[in-house]
Amino acid sequence: MKISCTQENLHQGLSITSHLVTKNVNLPILQNVLVKADGGIVKFTATNLEIAINCSVRGKIDEQGEFTIPSKLFFDYVSLLPNEVIHLETNGDQVLVECGGHKTKIHGMNASDFPLVPKVEGDTSFQIPIDDLKAALSQVLFSVATNESRPELTGVLMHFYPFQQEMRLTLASTDSYRLSEKTIPVTSGPMQDFLVVIPAKTLSEVNRVLSVFRDEVDLPSYITMQVKQNQVVFMYGPVELVSRTIEENYPDYEQIIPKQFQTQALVDREDFIKAVKTAALFSKNGLFDVTLSFSPTEKRVSVQALDATRGENTTTCDADITGVQNTVTVNFRYLLDGLQSMSGDQVMFQLIDASNPCLLTTKDKPKEHRYIVMPIKQ
Repeated sequence: MKISCTQENLHQGLSITSHLVTKNVNLPILQNVLVKADGGIVKFTATNLEIAINCSVRGKIDEQGEFTIPSKLFFDYVSLLPNEVIHLETNGDQVLVECGGHKTKIHGMNASDFPLVPKVEGDTSFQIPIDDLKAALSQVLFSVATNESRPELTGVLMHFYPFQQEMRLTLASTDSYRLSEKTIPVTSGPMQDFLVVIPAKTLSEVNRVLSVFRDEVDLPSYITMQVKQNQVVFMYGPVELVSRTIEENYPDYEQIIPKQFQTQALVDREDFIKAVKTAALFSKNGLFDVTLSFSPTEKRVSVQALDATRGENTTTCDADITGVQNTVTVNFRYLLDGLQSMSGDQVMFQLIDASNPCLLTTKDKPKEHRYIVMPIKQ
């Protein structure tokens, strides 16, 4: 293999792929990036056996071929090179790298030992707007379960469905203590119901790739997602990301979302966040409890916490409260996660009583973004 490529292109290909590599004692080649030169295109591939990512860049190919190079070392080295043309040439188990006055030799491994990345040509294909997807991922990924005991909860449910002659996508995640749900439009896709559970790690990687390209003006405004059996591929510009899907059925979470409420409070989001953070300084370690009290007559919500060793605190903020006087104790970290993920200046907090789930929505579009937090039962 003998190629020439600009430092900018080489750096981009490696910044997309090098992040994925993991240390694997049994398969050290997984720490390498596969560089393949063919037909004027240099393709970089990395995999951790669960996710694989390809990124193609333009280059001058003098000799076709492929070779694997230690990913982090190669990326770190290329990052330090001047913005000039870089020449790469393989020689036995080494690759020679030349750029301006810089010359180096990096030991690599034969490409034949690199795991084969499956080609996914999906039966079902959707195009999702980039900005909407990025916003939605920031609003649902944090509430995915980290415990592997229920594999389906380590992923995000993606539910595509037709709505008023358009396609929509609802993303949902839960760790059993809280639940996030966000609905966004879909640019194109089959007009039928379709559900798939995607690992959170995969979607985090998709989010990272989209962030790398945030300043590119000549790329499409949507990402293409294709699903076939138990595999999914995300395609955006020069990047393809292939992953398995989670085959376990996602729980029917709709049944735990309350439809009727005893108390509703419309409150300034920033004021509420400050009140919760203040009271949280006095919550019990390990329990992270704060008690929310809603007074319709005083039009105030108070946030209280008490710890035997540190003291106690009550912080209040104004709110437009309807319904009955009510109190509930929740985990302040879960409540803050939900509040900070909301857009808009005001949020609606709705509850039944101290033992039922609480619903948090935005004032303007309550059905597009819902967040459920379970109470701490006294």
